[in-house]
Amino acid sequence: MDRRKFLSASATVAATVSTGFALPGTARAVHTFDASRTRRVGLIGTGWYGKVDLFRLLAVARDEVDVVALCDVDKKMLSEAARLTAMRQKSGKEPALYSDYRKLLAERALDIAIVGTPDHWHALPMIEACKSGADVYVQKPISVDVVEGEAMVAAARKYDRIVQVGTQRRSTPHLLEARDKYIKTGRLGKIGTVAIHSFFSGRHRLSKEIVQPPENLDYEMWTGPAPMLPYHRNVHPVKWRAFIEYGNGAIGDLCVHFFDLARYFLDLGWPNRISCSGGEFVDTENVATVPDTQDAVFSYDNLEVTWTNRAWGVNLDKDYPWAMVFYGNEGTLKVNLAQYEFFPKKGAVEKGTFLKEDISDLERREERFSEPTLGATRRHLKNFFDCVKTREKPVADILEGHISSATCTMANNAMSLGRSLTLNTETGRPVGDEQATALMAREYRAPWVHPTADNI
Repeated sequence: MDRRKFLSASATVAATVSTGFALPGTARAVHTFDASRTRRVGLIGTGWYGKVDLFRLLAVARDEVDVVALCDVDKKMLSEAARLTAMRQKSGKEPALYSDYRKLLAERALDIAIVGTPDHWHALPMIEACKSGADVYVQKPISVDVVEGEAMVAAARKYDRIVQVGTQRRSTPHLLEARDKYIKTGRLGKIGTVAIHSFFSGRHRLSKEIVQPPENLDYEMWTGPAPMLPYHRNVHPVKWRAFIEYGNGAIGDLCVHFFDLARYFLDLGWPNRISCSGGEFVDTENVATVPDTQDAVFSYDNLEVTWTNRAWGVNLDKDYPWAMVFYGNEGTLKVNLAQYEFFPKKGAVEKGTFLKEDISDLERREERFSEPTLGATRRHLKNFFDCVKTREKPVADILEGHISSATCTMANNAMSLGRSLTLNTETGRPVGDEQATALMAREYRAPWVHPTADNI
């Protein structure tokens, strides 16, 4: 990737970046609700995974929730989501429909808001939902830049909200089983390296053809705080991930899941140092602005977590195109969404697979249905809903999501700067590096205002 191109895409907003990250004190929510009554739910972003999260919530809490509102800037997607929601919820009613999340939050007094928008739209709706008094389930990565993430943590704490991040590997049964059998028992021995990889060839190949946005899409609102780019055919609803203007590439989409799981299994916080290299090396004719080749190292005391991405070529390990491997001095543990394998120094290989679940006909007909991930998402939403009732922190609390998301973001920043970043492991801020600090917040397109921990 051209360094100047990347730095431009990650434009600095030095004025919004303070020298430290301090959380405001806890404040009372705008409104409170009787814990015994049905929770009012709204979904902001009704695309594929927004619906997945909403429908899993309905699966685990159907008798205790009422989906009262949906919001999307795509009218066609919105109306279809309303129809599918009515088929699943107890009342059988279609929710009210909105094109602006601010109006939804002002009118509907939600107990729970699910944010399933593209990545560049995670921060603002989540913060406003917290201000309105709603608890929030927000997809990963929680933010596109680091300062957004800091503001989201601050909002959750200031307004005393339960916020779960959609890093559902923390709730995946066979992965937790592998942790208990091989990491907690010490059978892996001393772990020196955790390696994460993605070998999905051509994931973001996108047409160069520039067209008018479809009539059903409000492209101005869809773009929101991001730079206004020409509309490439098929960029919506999935291939926006090809642009660094809307997300963080494969490291923000895929690495964050397993990096977060490594942190969870090994009780890791912020790394000491981040280094990263890569760029657009092979598919150079593509219009994508995210790297097709990337290697990152997240350094801890006596441990390295590494990330490797190749969006081209042939994957030699076809059962593990996206996976994580724990290397210990007594064995090696390889895991992905469907299975795990343990290779001990002595003895036979041990294997495990995902937990089979009861699946409804409606679920089997869902867009891009995935059986191995069904149970994990159900359990992750159940953990969130249980915590909404008990007010305990969920397994993927917003601070954990911020650390995992921001670390991946800063790897991109290290790549663009061409040098390693040393972090303050208390604050997650670069140490003694003004350029790296400036890259922690991107420029927002007017009239949208970049949130910070101080202005929420």
